[in-house]
Amino acid sequence: MSKRTLFQFFHWYSAGDGSLWKELGEKASYLAGIGITDAWLPPAYKGASGPDSVGYDTYDLFDLGEFEQKGSRATKYGDRAALEAGCKALLEHGIRPIHDVVMNHKMGADEKESVIVRRVDPHDRTNIEEESISALAHTRFTFPGRDGKYSRFVWDKQCFSGVDLIEKPHETGVFRLVNEYGEGQWNDEVDDELGNFDYLMGADVEFRNRAVYEELKYWGRWFSEQVPVAGFRLDAAKHIPAWFFKDWVGHMRDTIGADLFVVAEYWHPDITTLSNYLERVDKQLLLFDVALHHRFHDASKAGADFDMRTIFDGSLVSSIPDHAVTLVDNHDTQPLQSLEATVEPWFKPLAYALILLREQGTPCVFYPDLYGAAYSDVTEDGREQMVEMPVIGCLARLLEARQRFANGSQIDKFDSPHVIGFLRRGTETEPGCVVVMSNGDAGEISMDLGPNLSKSVFVDFLGHLSGEVTTDDQGLAIFPTNAGSVSVWVQKDFV
Repeated sequence: MSKRTLFQFFHWYSAGDGSLWKELGEKASYLAGIGITDAWLPPAYKGASGPDSVGYDTYDLFDLGEFEQKGSRATKYGDRAALEAGCKALLEHGIRPIHDVVMNHKMGADEKESVIVRRVDPHDRTNIEEESISALAHTRFTFPGRDGKYSRFVWDKQCFSGVDLIEKPHETGVFRLVNEYGEGQWNDEVDDELGNFDYLMGADVEFRNRAVYEELKYWGRWFSEQVPVAGFRLDAAKHIPAWFFKDWVGHMRDTIGADLFVVAEYWHPDITTLSNYLERVDKQLLLFDVALHHRFHDASKAGADFDMRTIFDGSLVSSIPDHAVTLVDNHDTQPLQSLEATVEPWFKPLAYALILLREQGTPCVFYPDLYGAAYSDVTEDGREQMVEMPVIGCLARLLEARQRFANGSQIDKFDSPHVIGFLRRGTETEPGCVVVMSNGDAGEISMDLGPNLSKSVFVDFLGHLSGEVTTDDQGLAIFPTNAGSVSVWVQKDFV
């Protein structure tokens, strides 16, 4: 049974020529061969910006690239037929499709409505003005291009809790819609950043509206009947009440399958916050290890000034490993994006070794790190900036090492601030490995592999070091690594 390994099959600047769904079929065989078991796919439905939409400006959940809406029939990634074919190709190669779900907000309304709103302090969302004002807001979604196919539900002002734009008067900001839900207050069981982080962007969905709640459950059932679904990645979880995802995920498990893989994007580094959230959702899902990503970012920037003994300090994987999805970078942290905190290329082999070859956590690999990416975008000061994300040359080999050698119990050797390592002991039938890395000068670690591996010859599976290491009569040996590098030592007989 392959060890579960996710692959984020897109990035923010993936090609906008409708080719991504086709690429699923083209790359499935190779990805399966290097040990990828699950593919996290971008939002498959029509966004407000149509063919240019990355998918997070959700317009119509029921348009999977099938209807002429927002200036195109296909989405940025392809049409519905290509999506279906791509998911089928993944399954044929043993890769499970994990779909991105964006339910926090909607954008690109078809009509404006007369609304009553109250202005909100954007820096303290609990500070809501007492005075109400009349205005127009973009809150009515009728999806004329779909004309009621699959669902006749019309989203209107009763379906949303807030907006960031009103007209007559024309203002931007944060505005609480006055309706029958919540007595003018935001949802509870959301993150307490900014006082209450219910509102994020666009027309913010009102989950306390029972009709909305049922429509989103219906959509989940419908979606699983249209394309293969092995799991979900839940967007913007910190802005959505935990009680909703507790119910929604439970319903999906009851109706689609008990073994659904579900990971939520609760972008917060604090373990107490994440632990409390997991309790609220009955531990039905996993969370991305935001703290570990930031440790990788900090370590890559600091170089030899970073103490590698502390690399897992404060991380989710060190505290609640069974609910941690570990990652190096993603579409939000890549250069020029909203949460930019990119891990420097020199450090990525070390970071990937730390998430792919250890016992704890479920690792997620980012598309540009395996295939590279080049793009440009406009910076905040208006400059056009070119970005090139290089292929991490040893990543495919690390993925192979995960499947072949990351076996058995784990012993850490985190004794030096710059050279750390760990041993995977292997099992009776599967070989183990010795991982050694340095963020400074070349170094080495002494490892006791036990008498069962006495006089065994080891080589660096990554090829970063030539030569061999042979254990002594007791199974003891010294395993080296290059400066700013990582080596994965495995028995020569298994290479």
